[in-house]
Amino acid sequence: MDSKVIGILGGGQLGRMIVEAANRLNIKTIVLDAPNSPAKQINALDPHVNGSFTDPKCIKELASRCDLLTVEIEHVDADYLMELQAQTNIEIYPLPETIKLIQDKYLQKLHLLEHDIQVVESKSVESTKESLLTIGKSFGYPFMLKSRTLAYDGRGNYVVKSEAGIDDALKTLSNRPLYVEKWAPFVKELAVMVVRSVDGNVQSYPVVETIHENNICHLCYCPARVNYTVQEKAQLLARNAIKTFNGAGIFGVEMFLLANGELLINEIAPRPHNSGHYTIDACNISQFEAHIRSITNLPMPKGFTSLTTTSTNSIMLNVLGDYITPDAELEKCRKALETPHASVYLYGKTTRPGRKMGHINIVSSSMEDCQRRLDYIMGHTNEIPASLDFNKDNQIAGTSIKPLVGVIMGSDSDLPVMSKGCEILKKFNVPFEVTIVSAHRTPHRMSKYAIESTRRGLKCIIAGAGGAAHLPSSSSTTTTITTFPFSFPISLDLISFYFKNKTKQ
Repeated sequence: MDSKVIGILGGGQLGRMIVEAANRLNIKTIVLDAPNSPAKQINALDPHVNGSFTDPKCIKELASRCDLLTVEIEHVDADYLMELQAQTNIEIYPLPETIKLIQDKYLQKLHLLEHDIQVVESKSVESTKESLLTIGKSFGYPFMLKSRTLAYDGRGNYVVKSEAGIDDALKTLSNRPLYVEKWAPFVKELAVMVVRSVDGNVQSYPVVETIHENNICHLCYCPARVNYTVQEKAQLLARNAIKTFNGAGIFGVEMFLLANGELLINEIAPRPHNSGHYTIDACNISQFEAHIRSITNLPMPKGFTSLTTTSTNSIMLNVLGDYITPDAELEKCRKALETPHASVYLYGKTTRPGRKMGHINIVSSSMEDCQRRLDYIMGHTNEIPASLDFNKDNQIAGTSIKPLVGVIMGSDSDLPVMSKGCEILKKFNVPFEVTIVSAHRTPHRMSKYAIESTRRGLKCIIAGAGGAAHLPSSSSTTTTITTFPFSFPISLDLISFYFKNKTKQ
């Protein structure tokens, strides 16, 4: 696809998935990291570079064998990369000056503020008790003490809850430059992946909601469980933030949602991000392929970052090394392998407590169904729930015919009734899809589904009319195809009559 050879600084799980994406495009990669690192395991027969991705000598060797350098982690020697770029013709993305700016989290925030991007209020401090006591009087308690550099997954962060915690905070984060953040009373943590092309075009992935445990991302919900207005604001904020940086690549933008609806950027990562792993299964193009496309100047058509369908929902579960029993985390992976619509990704690492060993993506046509599958994988239930994703299992046998009928309902509690109509569709070999769109909880998603129904080839919609029964009428106002209400006994006869006559035509 592209004759350029890409050198990757860092061979962890992010590098591993970058290599996998490059392989599919027939793009050669060379990895700089320790022997048998996760990324090197993917194309183990290729001659990689063994050593530290912060060692100038090793970086120079890698550069001599590549046309382009990129990073899977921002903790690299940005100064040497700038020097190398000035001395050679090698391309480096993200640009070294962008990496250097983002490496220092305090300078990162100052940069964003200079461009009128909303961030958590921050201030540089000396590593002294007196300095933190002054901050406590100004910011109040609690406040967040952070390392300006070399921090990730909560390492380098300390919540100072009162004056009594200052000594321990300084001891924990000693011998490093520090800054403080005013406590942000967030109600949700959100994230958006943004890809930037060489010529400065930016596109954003859907907004996700992240759930953290012990400062490490535990779960990721896509779409985020927030209203459409918040999603639009979050995507716009993320795109505007990335527009302020130069160079190409994928960026992870983490932010806080406050109770008043305000959004504040927390941190930006100039690389693929844990909150974007769901894109492998839920989106048209994964964050890893998007990164490869952007830095090699391959086509990035509008919409290539979108979810695969208007009804796609996903939950990503991080698989961490168990703190009590070695390899116990693999039990979740085994359960995931038993679960339809769940995909397992292991990173080829030796187990350590709290270490990221892999992740599991769950994709279905409703968040409720994703959650039920997650509950089984986590061991909260003993029975795998029936799938809502009928269209994948009920197409006409031996064909690749797309769904002709959309079966929608406001809640999964309507499924027992709606399934009777689905049985009729199966009887007449009519391919269909089933999803949940609520006229009350997700009106934008409902409208989008109806608007796109004709373009996607649907011939009619069967809408469950439970509760207030607004779904059939509301969805029918935004589509030109027939919408059948499904709420009373005559509905079954009506549907049967309709498709019996259709099959005769």
